[in-house]
Amino acid sequence: MSIICANMPSLILLTEYGGNYFEYENAVYELFIRDYIDTKPIFNGQALALKRHPLFKNREATFWHIVSEGPTESERTPDLRGYERVRWPKSIIEFCHTSCAKIKVWENNRKGEKRILLWCEDIEYLVVLADRKNYVLFWTAYPVTEGHRKRKLQKEYEDYLNKSS
Repeated sequence: MSIICANMPSLILLTEYGGNYFEYENAVYELFIRDYIDTKPIFNGQALALKRHPLFKNREATFWHIVSEGPTESERTPDLRGYERVRWPKSIIEFCHTSCAKIKVWENNRKGEKRILLWCEDIEYLVVLADRKNYVLFWTAYPVTEGHRKRKLQKEYEDYLNKSS
């Protein structure tokens, strides 16, 4: 069971918009713009960039990646948990990864690219960044609630620590 962390912004709920999905999506996107475009988060001294393409509904790929789910990009479906937590990655990237001992940070390779993972088990949330040497790309973020995913991440983290020592 997830614990809501005092360092995380509050959830943005669909009920706050009277159940109007389109109004909700627009409001969440405005928060995304404010948090990730107007004021770029900084990770380890580098400004965060976004994956802009492919655009969907004239919105950045990173936005769609954190508010939807599914293995195939063209067939991803909206995930209200992603919408609710759209502001969480910024807090984890800028504040929590340096000041919270509960955040697990490690690197891995996905499809030949170096990724940086920031996982907070307490709030069951993972942020994935792509290391581009001159900048860091905000790849995705999502809740991690399934036991098999948690075990996989824990094993990957432990393997990383063992290789690093």
